[in-house]
Amino acid sequence: MERYICIHGHFYQPPRENPWLEDIELQDSAYPYHDWDERITAECYEPNTASRILDGDGWIRKIVNNYSKISFNFGPTLLSWMETNAPEVYRAIIEADRESQRRFSGHGSALAQAYNHMIMPLANTRDKYTQVIWGIKDFEHRFGRRPEGMWLPETAVDLETLAILAQQGIRFTILAHWQARRIRPLGSDNWQEVHGGLDTTMPYQVRLPNTDRTINVFFYNGEVARAVAFEKLLDNGERFAKRLLSVFNEGRNAPQLVNIATDGETYGHHHRHGDMALAYALDYIEANKLAHLTNYGEYLEKHPPTHEVEINNNSSWSCAHGVERWRTNCGCNTGMHPGWSQAWRAPLRDSLNWLRNTLAPKFEGRARQFLKDPWAARNDYIAVILDRSPENFDRFLGQHATRILNQEEKITVLKLLELQRHAMLMFTSCGWFFDEISGIETVQVIKYAGRVIQLAQELFNESPEPRFMEMLAQAKSNIPEHRDGAHIYEKFVKPAMVDLLKVGAHYALCSLYETYDQHSRIFCYDVYREDCQNRLAGTARLAVGRAQVTSQITQESMKISYGAVTLGNHNVSGGVQVYTNDDSYQRMVQELTGAFDRADFNEVIRLLDQHFAGATYSLRQLFRDKQRMVLDIILESTLAEAAEDYRRIYDRHAPLMRFLKDLNIPQPRALQAAAEFVLNTSLRQAFAGDNLDLEHIKALLGEAEMAGVPLDGEGLGYVLEQTLKQMAEKLLGQPDDQVFIGRLDAVISLVRSLPFEVNLWKVQNAYYRLLKTVYPGYREKARQGDGEARAWLDLFNSLGDKLQVRRGKNG
Repeated sequence: MERYICIHGHFYQPPRENPWLEDIELQDSAYPYHDWDERITAECYEPNTASRILDGDGWIRKIVNNYSKISFNFGPTLLSWMETNAPEVYRAIIEADRESQRRFSGHGSALAQAYNHMIMPLANTRDKYTQVIWGIKDFEHRFGRRPEGMWLPETAVDLETLAILAQQGIRFTILAHWQARRIRPLGSDNWQEVHGGLDTTMPYQVRLPNTDRTINVFFYNGEVARAVAFEKLLDNGERFAKRLLSVFNEGRNAPQLVNIATDGETYGHHHRHGDMALAYALDYIEANKLAHLTNYGEYLEKHPPTHEVEINNNSSWSCAHGVERWRTNCGCNTGMHPGWSQAWRAPLRDSLNWLRNTLAPKFEGRARQFLKDPWAARNDYIAVILDRSPENFDRFLGQHATRILNQEEKITVLKLLELQRHAMLMFTSCGWFFDEISGIETVQVIKYAGRVIQLAQELFNESPEPRFMEMLAQAKSNIPEHRDGAHIYEKFVKPAMVDLLKVGAHYALCSLYETYDQHSRIFCYDVYREDCQNRLAGTARLAVGRAQVTSQITQESMKISYGAVTLGNHNVSGGVQVYTNDDSYQRMVQELTGAFDRADFNEVIRLLDQHFAGATYSLRQLFRDKQRMVLDIILESTLAEAAEDYRRIYDRHAPLMRFLKDLNIPQPRALQAAAEFVLNTSLRQAFAGDNLDLEHIKALLGEAEMAGVPLDGEGLGYVLEQTLKQMAEKLLGQPDDQVFIGRLDAVISLVRSLPFEVNLWKVQNAYYRLLKTVYPGYREKARQGDGEARAWLDLFNSLGDKLQVRRGKNG
């Protein structure tokens, strides 16, 4: 019997980008990271690119890229974020697919995904086609090859979706075993009902209606997948491997494939160090020759289907009722809020369906003025999404436009296609998966609807918003303060909306606190400054000027004039308006700068109100990241004063605190707060320095221990990890520097003694790379009697011991 094992990871995150900024704003809940994509990358996606295989003593024996040995798919929207924000991880994932092709007979392990995780059976036919086409084109752009397989979001499936996959050249997909209805040997007329007893160790063929096409389906082993996700199977890599091996039927001689599919985040985010259990299990199976590791494409080539299957239409892997979780109150939920109702799901979907269907004919009618086939153009629009340059858009128009378009017409076409993009994004499955309509995932899809409404207003001179709001009001929240979907739209969506004037206001207010170049980038907007006048009087500042604001998404542009003032506190005022003419602009500049130069600040405020009536802004309107930056600047002096006060209190009373601790008497809360603030702040500053003062850090740690001060381990660990990352890069850049290696050795010794965990991942990776590349040369020189090489080896070996990395032939 030939035994094969394939593990599939579905790596995906709900989109979190502000639809108007095309980027993720600060998320405090992800502390100490900027946002949840960044945090989950650090906990899961990145560790799987360099996962540790430990020996019996807990030392690193190997570092491997898990992606090269498993089957995987990444959501296109997640990869888009990663390409910009985590480029090293992104490159490692792409390289893993290339490595898997070398490992698995030319078959890459990466699968495509229907573009934005839409529940395909609930989509209309046009959206199904676009989702598949965009998923394929995005995959080709990133991985440089055609995908063999495609992951269906939530494995939600119907025959039409499978037919579209096959038509677009997809050879296979993956489903849960309960999605099979009945099977028969190829060429047989005798169907056998599955009743939950499906053999998942072989692929099946699905004949598609009204066509001679077929598609292949792999059904994953649900019991093992569930144990991985929910039964702590990842606590032990060897146990994980043996559980996989236990599925093989020793009494059958035919080739067998044991395959499982789970959320990829299981391996590191949901289960800490789950990536290491995965790496160990794969290594254990491979090293002991217990089975062949494979991927679906390779197995399909070697062992084509011998049986045909009929699927259960409108079924999925995460709803016992088919696909009802994404449209009704079917009873499926997270289980975290007993008593909550999900009756909001139906009116939410109804309102979004109405919005899409109402605007579709309007889109088609307007787009036919410029495009030969509006829906074919939408299918190809992914090429523009992947490359927003004007040159690429002109190439796109060369293929699809009915004639040469002027700039205003180009903007209209982009707005039309962006309306369609967001009309699909608003059906991202995460909006219905969880328990409450005011949850961030559901608010996100309503924001996409808000962007659709905004574009519709601009394109068609009529607003679908009133009727949409009426329908959305039927979606009732479980939280009284949020009331219903319409209230949530008013509360969370409308304030998030952005136009060119708001971008200009953001630029104006921020120009009080940072220096912009002539050309600046604010999220997905370009700002070209044409003129500016800045004034400073103590802590008071004034900025006036004019600039051109242009959207990179729609190419829409607007020339603005602006003015902004702060008197040195959080009361910041700014105004922005469409630039009219030079005379009125110069008059505004002269009046504002004149009043500011006279220190007549009340007059400055009055003039701002006069010149920008109805278009004034404050810190509340700033985009979240810059809002936090400005507030940090404003708070800097206040916090510095508080820090000095805390420092004086602590310095004066530290001996008393030690005495109280020695007597085992509880510390007064005021003294405890001062000590905690001072010592954590001092350590944070010490850890962030380019040249770590180890003696000073040890002294601070000693003080904290004697004072019984709790340390902010998560925050301090994060700061120190960033410093260690820089040191790891320096080690790779100058591996011959013995002084630096000795310095790093001392730093790692200190890290090992800390009362909180610090991730040594980056330094271990750098060390392991040098172990494979530089170390052999030094070892050979040392064998030949080179004393300098011997000294380097001693330092390098000492560092390896601190990092717990094995060397030698098994290293």
